[in-house]
Amino acid sequence: MSRLDGQVAVVTGGSKGLGRATALAFAREGASIVLCARGEPELRRVEDELVATGASVLALTADLRSARDIERIAALAFHRFGQVDVLVNNASELGPTPLPYLADYPPHAFADVLAVDLVAPFRLTQAVIGDMLRRRRGVIVNISSDAAVTPYAGWGAYAISKSGIDAMTRIWAVELGDSGVRMYSLDPGDMDTAMHRAALPEDDPAALLDPATVAPVIVDLVTGAFQIPNGSRLRGPDLIAARSDRAVASSV
Repeated sequence: MSRLDGQVAVVTGGSKGLGRATALAFAREGASIVLCARGEPELRRVEDELVATGASVLALTADLRSARDIERIAALAFHRFGQVDVLVNNASELGPTPLPYLADYPPHAFADVLAVDLVAPFRLTQAVIGDMLRRRRGVIVNISSDAAVTPYAGWGAYAISKSGIDAMTRIWAVELGDSGVRMYSLDPGDMDTAMHRAALPEDDPAALLDPATVAPVIVDLVTGAFQIPNGSRLRGPDLIAARSDRAVASSV
């Protein structure tokens, strides 16, 4: 029996990078997948990859700046599958490139970044949390960044939104108490993604993590393989190392 048999996972920003890798990792563990992204051609390619694993898939084009689209994602997920067990708030907006300093940041672009990176996770969590609370089970993983804790010049709106994600995760966890619902924020580390290449084109891709290396630790986190306090802020490289240590220990 696979670890996520009978469970339904919603993954935002699922057409590439970590979202795609996470959706595929969930599907291989038996989960049904609700996948959303803005770009339809890439979304359909990932949908085909997921279907090839044998997973049940609902792939939706959506603009997470739109409250109506967020409501539609949740409504269609419940209509199709009847429940949501896992939510990964992965979709992120970087903002203008080259990255502008805050003094020069276009206000409309600043608002767009916060809408996708902070407000959308809040709204989507609100949309699914009631079902999780009624069933006294569920896991929400909010994708953060080291920019949330380290002030990098030029990363203004993105960093501010990720700092907000970390704070929101901690507050939700306190408010959820012993409800059976868990929430974490995860800084996956520097990955070889389109967003990273847009922000830091000079970085060597060989020095970056493959999203497919990070996705299995998200599966571990969701399935309770790690004993971690609710509301924790986690780092992908640390979980990858812990996973490797556990594998070595089990082989001895």
